[in-house]
Amino acid sequence: MVTAEQAFHANAAAVVRDYYVEPRIDYRTISGVNGPLVILENVKLPKFAEIVNLTLASGEKRQGKVLEVQGSKAVVQVFEGTDGIDNRHTHCEFTGDVLKMAISEEMLGRAFNGSGKAIDGAPAVVAEEYLDIEGQPINPSCRDYPKEMIQTGISAIDVMNSIARGQKIPLFSAAGLPHNEIAAQIVRQAGLVQRKDVMDSHEDNFAIVFGAMGVNMETARFFRNDFEESGSMQKTALFMNLANDPTIERIVTPRLALTTAEYLAYERDLHVLVILTDMSSYADALREVSAAREEVPGRRGYPGYMYTDLSTLYERAGRVTGRNGSITQLPILTMPNDDITHPIPDLTGYITEGQIYVDRQLHNRQIFPPINVLPSLSRLMKSAIGEGMTRDDHSAVSNQLYASYATGKDVQAMKAVVGEEALSLEDHLYLKFTDKFEGKFIAQGPYQKSRRSTWTRTMRVGRKRVKRRKSECTRHSW
Repeated sequence: MVTAEQAFHANAAAVVRDYYVEPRIDYRTISGVNGPLVILENVKLPKFAEIVNLTLASGEKRQGKVLEVQGSKAVVQVFEGTDGIDNRHTHCEFTGDVLKMAISEEMLGRAFNGSGKAIDGAPAVVAEEYLDIEGQPINPSCRDYPKEMIQTGISAIDVMNSIARGQKIPLFSAAGLPHNEIAAQIVRQAGLVQRKDVMDSHEDNFAIVFGAMGVNMETARFFRNDFEESGSMQKTALFMNLANDPTIERIVTPRLALTTAEYLAYERDLHVLVILTDMSSYADALREVSAAREEVPGRRGYPGYMYTDLSTLYERAGRVTGRNGSITQLPILTMPNDDITHPIPDLTGYITEGQIYVDRQLHNRQIFPPINVLPSLSRLMKSAIGEGMTRDDHSAVSNQLYASYATGKDVQAMKAVVGEEALSLEDHLYLKFTDKFEGKFIAQGPYQKSRRSTWTRTMRVGRKRVKRRKSECTRHSW
């Protein structure tokens, strides 16, 4: 029997053990396989989050991570799935280290699968560093407030829901809506707001990290072809987990993307936009692992710790004191049954700083992008716009558009009750404005004309009804 003193010395030796010098122990003690999980027994001092290398009877090699430790038992989550794993011929090697990925600035312009392996036919990335995919903890006191603007090229976002550098703001969509096309358009057009006197706004200081989870082959081909044809692939690092890839891999994919973004932002001083789609696939993978571990489920079968798990992804956005770079997150999720109270959008909304809402009614009317600005919100917009960053009248333009559009929607609802003949002249002006706003502004033309065309639409309601702007600015625009 091991004494307390012997156990202490064994643990101390395990902590300082050099796994590169001392040989690793090879185990063939698999006691069970449950979904994506492998249970091992008689393991010497297993550690939480330790990486395990598995060698199958066919010689195939896979990787897994320790999810749970109970004495000498270890529950291992296998990234590539558990098909073909048996308890007689499968070798398991505990590495004593966490999962790290090879990082380099040369990853821009490259495409990888959900495990971080190159799929573009080019040689493997020559690593400049090996970083833990869980990221480094950031002291809250070292965070800088998000400021200045990242433009997406979409008028409904840039004018009315501006995104600050370092902000995290999700895109709420649903099945059958064109969120993939919106994501591709943002990748094509996104950039920093150009200012003559600031070198930091140069286009070379901007990069995109795109992570796709659970997408089918057609969608994956669409993204790659669109990025390559538009030339935006040169500034993009692409990670894609396909629908026929192991479900468990979807838990790793966003962490690989965010680790790449952290390196580019904090080591290379780039302003990075991270687009993650579809976070609903990630949450479903989380639910599958939780069910395999036989944990007590929460709402809709999702684990009770899903809020905490999502925060480990979303909170990796931001800015850090002493670093010029920033990480801006735009996660995309599909709401099951268009239900915004579903646990995935509900918990996401608690963590992030606003939301952009893709509307089915606008989509049915052939308006693209079908972004409904009324339920959309950017909580950090005030720090991204204004004099010296965009335009001095940006806030007034946005406020006036919201006021006029909301009034127009109220008039539309009243028209359905009382009829068009009962409406006043002012009501007809707001109806006309609403139609023009949706048809000419949300269904946008070139982005460079967005703000100018905005005041053109706003003035249609009459000068006296433009109340959200300083009088001298109104006279100038009129």
